[in-house]
Amino acid sequence: MDATNQNTPKKPAPRVAEDATALLRHFAPEVRSAYARFAAAGAAEDADLVILAVIRDHIPEKSVHAATRLDDPVALVADLGFDSLAITEMIFFIEDLFQVSISNAEIMEVRTIGDLRAFIRSKLAGRAPAAPDATT
Repeated sequence: MDATNQNTPKKPAPRVAEDATALLRHFAPEVRSAYARFAAAGAAEDADLVILAVIRDHIPEKSVHAATRLDDPVALVADLGFDSLAITEMIFFIEDLFQVSISNAEIMEVRTIGDLRAFIRSKLAGRAPAAPDATT
């Protein structure tokens, strides 16, 4: 056994920029741009734009997809038709995209779009931007 491999970490280093590009490849250019701005400067309004796009992308009932405004009081389950599987898939996507960890207990408290936006903002608040803006 090679001694150099004994202490090698099993988990590869995160490739956030490459991973985000792959995850967002089918989203509109303005969503990808908002994510890039968020990654660079950490602006909550850019994260919100991305979160709303992710919600819209994961709405189970595609007939609701185009017609519904994604306002804060809109309920994920009652108004948009999310079930536990759709919520789980969306949360996994958000975890991968924003490199955050979300427990089942935490997500059980989220009922509306506003709840989800506020919750994700709180998760992101403690996270430093990937590449701080040198102009500020």
